[in-house]
Amino acid sequence: MKSKILIFIFLCLLAGSCVKEKMETIYSKQETQIDAYIAKARIVKRDSTRLDITPDAEDPTKNDTTKVKVEWMDTLNVAYNKGSVRLVKTEGTGPMLNEGGVVSFYYAGYVFTSSPSSLFATNHKETAAGEGFILTDDEYQIYEVDMRSNELIEGLRNGLTGVRSGEVCEVAFSGKYGFGNEIFGTVPVNSALLYKIWVLGVSNE
Repeated sequence: MKSKILIFIFLCLLAGSCVKEKMETIYSKQETQIDAYIAKARIVKRDSTRLDITPDAEDPTKNDTTKVKVEWMDTLNVAYNKGSVRLVKTEGTGPMLNEGGVVSFYYAGYVFTSSPSSLFATNHKETAAGEGFILTDDEYQIYEVDMRSNELIEGLRNGLTGVRSGEVCEVAFSGKYGFGNEIFGTVPVNSALLYKIWVLGVSNE
């Protein structure tokens, strides 16, 4: 009888170990997909116009000016923190949000596969309209959170650390730092997530 109990315990431990190993493999794959997305998304095309000034062929005392469109490739800043990666699309100003600060922002949360796919939550009016989300006026309210509270999932809290007021960014992380084994609305268990964030204010006081 004792040997049967020991065998049962051993099998349970082995099964638990296998499940954990399988989940780590899934999370590792998700992180690889996120890295590939960030590597591609951080390279963006910029354009502007410049004035080309050349002497007037008929009157050397005058100049001809021509507007010329200039294009170049730019590399966006990326920040990593405890399993989360933040792609800064528009730089903010002022102090960086620390782990004990307060931040206010609009957001759009997506299930992440190899890129942002299905939107599952937002308080950003333009995003909701573009995705066909019907929200009440209350649901469009600016989200303000104290980083010391437990309001945010780990991946989002780690990703927001370091943002500045006015910053527009994307924060991505594997299911390990998301909702894990819990189902959240339309989000499948252990899903990698990506949040688009529009930071409105930061306070570290």
